[in-house]
Amino acid sequence: MAHRISDQESRTIYRKTKKRHRGLRITLLVLAFLLVAATAFGAYEYYKLNPQHHFSNLKSIGGSSNVKLKAGVFNMLLIGTDARKGDPAGHTDSMVLIHADLNNHTYDMLSIPRDTRVYMQGYGYTKLTSVQFVSQVKNGTQQGIVDAVKAVSNLTGVPINYYAETNFWGLQYMVDAIGGINMTLPFNVTLTHPWYAEDQGMSFTAGTHALNGKMVTEIVHERYSLPGTDYGRQQLQEAALIGIAQKVMQPANITKLPALAGSLSKFLVATNMSQEDMISFGLSAKSNFHPQQQIHYRQVKGTDAVMYDDVLQANNDQVILDPVELKNVVKTYFAN
Repeated sequence: MAHRISDQESRTIYRKTKKRHRGLRITLLVLAFLLVAATAFGAYEYYKLNPQHHFSNLKSIGGSSNVKLKAGVFNMLLIGTDARKGDPAGHTDSMVLIHADLNNHTYDMLSIPRDTRVYMQGYGYTKLTSVQFVSQVKNGTQQGIVDAVKAVSNLTGVPINYYAETNFWGLQYMVDAIGGINMTLPFNVTLTHPWYAEDQGMSFTAGTHALNGKMVTEIVHERYSLPGTDYGRQQLQEAALIGIAQKVMQPANITKLPALAGSLSKFLVATNMSQEDMISFGLSAKSNFHPQQQIHYRQVKGTDAVMYDDVLQANNDQVILDPVELKNVVKTYFAN
């Protein structure tokens, strides 16, 4: 005979079932809340990291207050120095001003010759290569970098938001970390003042070469065997940057990016870019990056002249950039 549930038992079961359902509803509500919160947080983080939002109202180092860059656009200075291991200071060996337009996925680059005549606050006129060295000796490493950035910003008249400095070993490590690069040389190159004595006189024909870090750094350091010396070096720098960009964005290297980001200190001497800045930049570039089509290399011609150097207090060879051409290039490609 089936057991009959009393009214009291029925009410007890109902209350327990109701509590379980209420508990289940509360659990589901909590889970839903957490899910919505997590989604909202992710959306908020993505919103912040979206290049158009992240790269807006940026602080700048020097430059004219009349130049306002659009959201999703920034100027960055790549600095290569000749500092050797253990040296507290180094001379600027190369400088490349990059105008990154993440809205249109274009990157305009302007290499500035190391011997360019610039004004150094507190000293007068000198070569660009001397600014960082003199300031580092007098004021320390960080101020030396800032003063070098200011010198370029004042020369061009545009705000510079970010900087990244590397040296011989940093560039060598970066190229080796991605397994070497293919570098297309626009002309023949003979090493006349290499970092390593065993590379003296080594020659490379015009065309594409598979190179390791050591050879890339030797080639971009060369000047005297090149057409146009510093201007020829600028073309080699462009070829190296394109080669690095192409290799980094290969599918096989995408998985290495976190490890590379974690070892930035091995190939970057200094930078004011935060990890969020780098992630936001990567979000912009990762799915739509074609270096040969999107990187545009600009040059401003200059004339060689013997000028008085206020730092050295003597005459020396300097490069005077054409002021009209510089103004036009900057206005067209770097100021909006």
